[in-house]
Amino acid sequence: MAVNGSGIPVAHPAAGLPSAAPADARVGVVVIGYDDAAHIGHAVRSALGQGPAVAEVVAVDDASTDGTGALLDRLAAREPRLRVVHRDVNSGGCGTPRNDGLRTVTTPYVMFLDSDDILPRGAVTALLRGALAHDAPVTAGLCVRRELPRRRDTPWQPALYRRPAVHASPEKHPALLRDTLCVNKLYARHFLDTHGIDFPEGPFPYEDFVFSARVMAAGPRVAVVPDPVYVWHVRRGAARPSISLDRERVANWQARVRAHERGVEVFRDAGNESLAHAARVKFLDHDLRMYVRELPGHGPAYRAAWWRAARAALAACDEADLRAARAPARWIARVVLASETPRDLERLAQLAARPARLLPPYAEAAGRPVWAADLPRAVLDGLTGPGAKPARRLPVTVDAALRRRAGRGRHAELRLRVHELYGRLAAARPHGVDVELRLRDGASVQEHTASPWPDEPAGSDGSGRPSGGGPDRPVGPGAGTSWVVSVPVDLAALAARGLLDARARRALTTGSQAWDVRVRIHCAHGGTLRTAVRAVGAGSRPAVLLGARYGLLLAQPHATASGSLVLRLAPGVRCALGVALRRARTLLPPLPLLPPLPLPSLLRRTAAARTDGRP
Repeated sequence: MAVNGSGIPVAHPAAGLPSAAPADARVGVVVIGYDDAAHIGHAVRSALGQGPAVAEVVAVDDASTDGTGALLDRLAAREPRLRVVHRDVNSGGCGTPRNDGLRTVTTPYVMFLDSDDILPRGAVTALLRGALAHDAPVTAGLCVRRELPRRRDTPWQPALYRRPAVHASPEKHPALLRDTLCVNKLYARHFLDTHGIDFPEGPFPYEDFVFSARVMAAGPRVAVVPDPVYVWHVRRGAARPSISLDRERVANWQARVRAHERGVEVFRDAGNESLAHAARVKFLDHDLRMYVRELPGHGPAYRAAWWRAARAALAACDEADLRAARAPARWIARVVLASETPRDLERLAQLAARPARLLPPYAEAAGRPVWAADLPRAVLDGLTGPGAKPARRLPVTVDAALRRRAGRGRHAELRLRVHELYGRLAAARPHGVDVELRLRDGASVQEHTASPWPDEPAGSDGSGRPSGGGPDRPVGPGAGTSWVVSVPVDLAALAARGLLDARARRALTTGSQAWDVRVRIHCAHGGTLRTAVRAVGAGSRPAVLLGARYGLLLAQPHATASGSLVLRLAPGVRCALGVALRRARTLLPPLPLLPPLPLPSLLRRTAAARTDGRP
């Protein structure tokens, strides 16, 4: 029998894509868990349910104390393909139990699964067929992040998995380094053994960063399949959040920086500076922006420690790294490097949002846009001059506020302000704005089209409307520092559309609705600019609307974690009361727990309360 380049026996190497996996080319799935008896059974069953492609499942119990090990033993007693490894001492991380599984598995191919996630149907077959068809030591597929309990799915790094592909090496396609997950990939065990690839041992958060770097540094052929092969469950309310969600302490950021730096060292030790460069660019575009978005919500001690760690990590980036990163990440890095202490955190967080927003004020130094007048080294390149971005790619800020219309019960006004950006927007001549309200977790979209009018920087009449001009006033250079757009919103009609959408999907029809607000700004020069709007004045008291259709409708503008506007609606008395009660629980302090009173004492106190004249 022939052997392919990955060391895997194949019956007919020239036969192309196999209709079924050969008997000697099956997969072992390593499942790791610690104190997760509530979920690990689902994970194991999802692996066993992959069919004949899975020859064995190795479940590693990392010295659990909640019955996880006993549950796995009961499953193994009924399923001969399941083997259980019990660790005597907890490792403190994910790397050691995965290495235990690697040493135990006997199949030609291996993949990894965490105890609180699952493999979707057909995942292993899709990966195995890709590996065999292209003789690929590494085969990757799409991972889906599923927010629970709402089951809202978001694809992870979707650009990498839009279509099938084969990459001769990571160096030929460095974008592969943007996916540092180890769980959505199938590995030839012979390849891992030959190159001595394993995970960092012990309590090492983000161990998959280092493992993935070791894999990519070995230069494998990588096959890509567009199939969903892994479901990453996101449980934000869990008592013990996952490492990726446990970002309340600055130690999480420091651990992420350490894992990133270890990965860069792996590439450098392999003599591959191009992959080290790609890893630094990924750190700028993804890791830096993600944590900067959350900075305003942390206290002074966290911010100071975060800033120090960030400056140390960014000091290793050269100008080539910065220029290869996307503009928002590049500009953020320059601000952090130019300032010794944290500053402008809200403005940085908005620039880190997706899509990015560059908030005013807009400063210049030596004729170039800069972050602030006192930070002339923090240059905002690409906004003006040669090589400037087209208008459709500008990080324009659009502020939005929802206002009740006087005397128009169910109607509201969505008022937008589009900020000028170093004269670029005026030069592009905006002439129309499409406002889109899109139901989150649904298919409904409501659109409004309006014409922007310039709002002059001074001379307002105090009414809240621009002091001059109107929809027909021409827009051009020097016309003003912002543009204003106003569109009417029928709140009751919007809620009705959301309910119809839920019924069409057979979803819960009594739940509250969330409508995301986005805009398209059409310009005469530079194309169409698409962005989300920034919430201004969100978080105010909800509007209470009475009407014949629902009896009661609560409407409230809300700012997301990135500052974008979401319109929340709660139609119907039942839904509105539920929202009000949840809000009250978050605002009111918990009641102190009192020891139970004996029944006679309770009756005496009740009688006394009734006779002392007080309510």
